[in-house]
Amino acid sequence: MRYELVQIDFNSDEAIYIQLRNQIILGIATSRLQEGDTLPSVRQLAGDIGINMHTVNKAYSLLRQEGLLSLDRRKGAVIRIDTDKLFAMEELQRDLQIILAEAVCKNISREEVHQMVDEIYRYYDDTGKGG
Repeated sequence: MRYELVQIDFNSDEAIYIQLRNQIILGIATSRLQEGDTLPSVRQLAGDIGINMHTVNKAYSLLRQEGLLSLDRRKGAVIRIDTDKLFAMEELQRDLQIILAEAVCKNISREEVHQMVDEIYRYYDDTGKGG
């Protein structure tokens, strides 16, 4: 894993483990990280980016629970994408309900949301992961 994939904002209100999780997900979505790629050990990544090992462990555990990572004592953290699409769609729908409710509260229109989604998918299409 190239460390330029991980950009932690220590001044952000977002928890560091969530930032790390999100950076890894973006790496997968943009094909910078592939199925079977091995991530650095918890100790190595924590030391390289200057964060606590428990923070990295929390991010890796969350990614494992989400079906994006497997943790193996011999191989370490490996990108493994769980392809249970039905579960993924149900999970996405739950997440989108909150995101879209926030958009409605902020007077963001359906058309504006659709435009943003289209732009994001175009970006992933251009990087080889869109569908």
